Amino acid sequence: MLANQTTEILRKLQLAGMVEAYLDQLNNPSTQSLAFDDRFGLIVDAERIHRENRVLARLLKRAKLKQPNACAEDIEFSNARGLDKHFVLQLLTCNWILQHQHLMITGPTGVGKTWIACAFGVEAARKGLSVVYQRLPRLLEDLAIAHEDGSLPQMRTKLSKAKLLILDDWGVTPLSDLGRQDLLEVIDDRVPGSSVLITSQLPVTKWHEYLGEPTIADAILDRIVHGSHKITLKGESMRRRKAK
Repeated sequence: MLANQTTEILRKLQLAGMVEAYLDQLNNPSTQSLAFDDRFGLIVDAERIHRENRVLARLLKRAKLKQPNACAEDIEFSNARGLDKHFVLQLLTCNWILQHQHLMITGPTGVGKTWIACAFGVEAARKGLSVVYQRLPRLLEDLAIAHEDGSLPQMRTKLSKAKLLILDDWGVTPLSDLGRQDLLEVIDDRVPGSSVLITSQLPVTKWHEYLGEPTIADAILDRIVHGSHKITLKGESMRRRKAK
């Protein structure tokens, strides 16, 4: 009866992790030999892990990553890909996000830019940082619609609140005058204070030409390129290699 009362109180207090750990100890004779402090410590730790996992699940749901299962542990380091393992592991600490810096990932189609960007997104979420993933072409379409239906302020606010904004497929589609201006506003909302991760088939040296209008191009690149971190992927298409 006492055990039932205890679990009921824990549930009312919304301590689901402690409930699970407590019941596990009751049903596991091997834990009975542990000192009370050790057993209680395991229960408290279970609650901590439960809460961290719940926060992570919520952050990943909001991020809407294209590759939600991408993770740092599965990054393939090889000379053929041009990935510097020491450099990438430093970036995976996410200190660059905490310091409001930016990351550019470039390389030909199929080499894994989106996947690695999503792995950085997952790692940021693991550290409790909010993330938003957007394909740039789709984002510009949504912003154009937001101009028409009056939801633009809310959309910009949502984007600006994320600690990390991932802009995938930068340079894939031409920019309209409105899209160019919207992109500047999105970037400007994040500087300083938040970070941007951009993936592109275009090398950074071609971005000014892609952005087109020199004044806006200068304004955007000045905010995100100088002092940013850069990864240049190379090698065979990962999709083609898997197909083989």
